[in-house]
Amino acid sequence: MFLHSICIIFAHYYIYGMKIEDKIQASVIRGIQALYGQEVPAKMVQLQKTKKEFKGHLTLVVFPFLRVSKKSPELTAEEIGAYLKANEQAVADYNVIKGFLNLVIDSSAWEALLDEIHADPNYGIVPVTEQSPLVMIEYSSPNTNKPLHLGHVRNNLLGGALARIMSANGNKVVKTNIVNDRGIHICKSMLAWQKWGNGETPESTGKKGDHLIGDYYVAFDKHYKAELKELMAQGMTEEEAESNSPLMKEARAMLVKWEAGDPEVRALWEKMNGWVYAGFDETYKRLGVSFDKIYYESNTYLDGKRKVLEGLEKGLFYKKEDGSVWADLTAEGLDHKLLLRSDGTSVYMTQDIGTAEQRFADYPIDKMIYVVGNEQNYHFQVLSILLDRLGFEWGKSLVHFSYGMVELPNGKMKSREGTVVDADDLMDEMVETAKQTSGELGKLDGLTKAEADEIARIVGMGALKYFILKVDARKNMTFNPQESIDFNGNTGPFIQYTYARIRSVMRKAEELGLVLPSTLPTGIELSEKEENLIQMLANFPVVVKQAGDEYSPSAIANYAYDLVKEFNQFYHDFSILHEENENLKIFRLVLAANVAKVVKLAMGLLGIEVPERM
Repeated sequence: MFLHSICIIFAHYYIYGMKIEDKIQASVIRGIQALYGQEVPAKMVQLQKTKKEFKGHLTLVVFPFLRVSKKSPELTAEEIGAYLKANEQAVADYNVIKGFLNLVIDSSAWEALLDEIHADPNYGIVPVTEQSPLVMIEYSSPNTNKPLHLGHVRNNLLGGALARIMSANGNKVVKTNIVNDRGIHICKSMLAWQKWGNGETPESTGKKGDHLIGDYYVAFDKHYKAELKELMAQGMTEEEAESNSPLMKEARAMLVKWEAGDPEVRALWEKMNGWVYAGFDETYKRLGVSFDKIYYESNTYLDGKRKVLEGLEKGLFYKKEDGSVWADLTAEGLDHKLLLRSDGTSVYMTQDIGTAEQRFADYPIDKMIYVVGNEQNYHFQVLSILLDRLGFEWGKSLVHFSYGMVELPNGKMKSREGTVVDADDLMDEMVETAKQTSGELGKLDGLTKAEADEIARIVGMGALKYFILKVDARKNMTFNPQESIDFNGNTGPFIQYTYARIRSVMRKAEELGLVLPSTLPTGIELSEKEENLIQMLANFPVVVKQAGDEYSPSAIANYAYDLVKEFNQFYHDFSILHEENENLKIFRLVLAANVAKVVKLAMGLLGIEVPERM
């Protein structure tokens, strides 16, 4: 959706200097002084993009000036419009609709704006400096008892995109991952492998390590359910069966041994986790995400326990008769939160406190962003209070980038039952579908097998990433693989194909000996579609800033779609290479090249590649 807010527009132009809106704002202020003898503050000058049904580019809201003009809205707008047309070079014409003054911007102003966009290869990206604040972003957070699944895909894509967007807004960014590598769920996979694995390894089975371990997590649940069924058949209630399950007792005993540092259990744990990490790395590489630092719960939970005990000594927390440690959050309108169990073992909150301490020691964090699903909203509300209470400078201002669940058309996924859609399987399906669809549409004609395979990879992964990232992160969503690979509509392939189309035009221009100038030809009469495209290009830094301020990758995705949709309408109505006017031909080539540039920058912020040919 195109942005209309003037405060957002001015955010862009404040960064990039005196531009059209700044010039008009200053001229309106001078006009009010000349017409009515009074000074008005800049905040009263409300400009917005003119609605499509009216002629114009920018609309001035006149109502704030009525108290100084002491005239009707229509007459006030007419007088200000006449002043601007006579005194502001950027204004070519105007029209009045009730209390709104629609301004037509002169072609020369749009040409000058495109000149500036053309001169900046990283247009819209704010450079990082030594003085830039440091933002740490945590995402992924996998368990080492199963492979990454569709839910992790959304998490990783959101986290990776957010990291790039925050960097594009001039922040130093540190990407971190916390791996859940300890606990009863890990012991379930370990015990199942011991009992039924027969020494299998990733090498002996040809399976990725994370998939192999995930199989044993499912196997444990299968045997455990059969055991419960048998115990209940003997007369036990479900609760009694769960308490007396020999399999679960063995898993708990293994966890006790792990916490005690038993050498045999620890060696098995390290070996199996090593298989999982190798598998994760392959998946991360395909997804195009990476981390600057990985933390492990097995290394942080003891730090968290120590930090909680320090807080207890300082009177920040309290201990119950059974020895458990709690935080009283009633003053903040919440309840009491358990931090250490009566047996001294930690909970997730304790581990997060320990991880926070390690991160704060490692980096001078200015802002901490956690990319975690919305089922953890309460957890992070509590964590923020506790970290602030414990003295972490960024605790109170930590950001929980809360996102909704992602499902498939056929419903939810369950890890224990083996009905999860593995990230690897999903990516394989996306690439294969892209190859099939592209082939049927003739988009791979004339390519070698290697070239066709690479295009299929780029399109398939682009379809997956775009379909997920275009949705407001806060919303639950249904991912439909078939819908995502469509060369029409709001999809990744549609945007990628438009980029490839422009690159094809550029190659043909080079073959004709046409060279893009560093400075545009002047005095060209622009069409409305050309002016609209330049206006949309000018809005890219606005959208980048909005996406950073609101933690909204979807703002970038939908901007890219709006831009290519506008370009395709222009491309349908106007010739580029067959234009007879040489200056206009060059102008349109420069315009097209900058659309491609901005599309590539926008998609790059989402971690999506764009193909040169398609």
